[in-house]
Amino acid sequence: MNAKRIQILTDAENDLVVGRKFYDKYGKNIGDYFWDSLLSDIESLSLFAGFHRKEFGFFRLSSKRFPYVIYYDVLADLVSIVAVLPVRRNPIWIEDNISKRKS
Repeated sequence: MNAKRIQILTDAENDLVVGRKFYDKYGKNIGDYFWDSLLSDIESLSLFAGFHRKEFGFFRLSSKRFPYVIYYDVLADLVSIVAVLPVRRNPIWIEDNISKRKS
């Protein structure tokens, strides 16, 4: 199995920053733990991209430690992270947000 390259698109990076700021409010280092956990989940896609079910036209990986979903696309050996969104949001908001993004 060949490892794939990972690219985090600007919107997805912004999603990560927003999530980190949200968790920073809950205590020292929780935002950092969120950041590290989500990046670890994203890095796993270098080996496991394409094995997840699709939703809203993108593959969907659930975070192991936080209630977030990583939406991504795969083209040849490149994994594009399109969005990193909280699953506790209204599904209509999630679908609307995802529909505006392109890989």
